[in-house]
Order: sequence, then structure tokens, then C-alpha cells
Amino acid sequence: MLITEKKKYTDADYMMLEEGAPFQLINYDLIMSPSPTPHHQAISIRLGHIILSFLDAKDHNDYLGGDVDVKFDDGNVFRPDIVYISEARKKEILTDRIIGAPDMVIEILSPSNAYYDLRHKKNLYEKFGVKEYIIIDPLAENAELYSLKDGVYYIHQKAEKTDTLNSVLLAGLSFELGRLFK
Repeated sequence: MLITEKKKYTDADYMMLEEGAPFQLINYDLIMSPSPTPHHQAISIRLGHIILSFLDAKDHNDYLGGDVDVKFDDGNVFRPDIVYISEARKKEILTDRIIGAPDMVIEILSPSNAYYDLRHKKNLYEKFGVKEYIIIDPLAENAELYSLKDGVYYIHQKAEKTDTLNSVLLAGLSFELGRLFK
């Protein structure tokens, strides 16, 4: 019986995909997922608006984006829902793509991606030094905010729909979680 070795993909393979291809590279595997649902996208836009309004009010020149490639290493290129990079780190990791750990990553769970967001990606965000990781669960209408301390994630806050979510990284950024689930 002939057993063939499963192909492992690299960043070079990933970069040969068409722009906008529905893949992420997770632990050297190409993972395909369907487009986000309309509810998922509405949450992403509302949350992006909340954060961007906060940054604009503070006159920050930081980077806020979403659904953009973030390369951590040769076998891990993710497309988080929302990424934040401080102005001080923009020149260090932001070019035509993001190479290195953003300061903050926000993932909105979908049935097709929850396993990866809660396990593989969370572990790699921690390993590579993403300072704040927020997981939004549209079905349960709640969120978990992880904060990095001494290289390890700690749950800073678990928030329900009626709670206010408070960022550790962006002091003063807080909002009622229910605003996302309209």
C-alpha cells in the first residue's frame, strides 16, 4: 500500500492564489471558507465604525482594517475580520500586506471558522504577540477579550449582550456589546 505524504503549503503557494480567494493558510494547510454572512458583515462594519470613531476622536494615525492578509510565518497567513496596528508600529509591519503581529485582532465567529478562531489562530496570535484578541460570537451574542501578559493570554473580560466591552490596549475604548447585534 502506497501512502502519499499530504502536501504542506507555504506563503509562496498562498501568494499564487487569486486576489480575494477564500483561503487562509493555517499550519501549512490551505483552509477554505465561504463568504461571511450578512449578519457577520454587519457586525464587522458596526465594530469597525465604533473603533474608527474612537481613533478619529483621539486624532490617532493608526491602522484599522479588515479581511487583509496577515503573515505570521511561512505556514500561517490569516485574514482576520478586524486588525489594529498602532502608529508607532505601522512602518515596522505594514507594507503591501501585514507581516508580523498586529497590536489587536478581532475575529467574528462563523460556523465555518469557529474551530480555527478559537484554537489554532488563538494559539498563534498568543505565540506571535498579538497584545489583544477579541472573539465576537454572533450566535451567543457575547464576546471574550484576551490580553497578552508575559507571553500568555489571560481572559480580561467576558461580556454578554447587555455588558460594556472595555479594551485594555486602547484605553477609553468601550461600547455596549448589544450595539453590534442589532
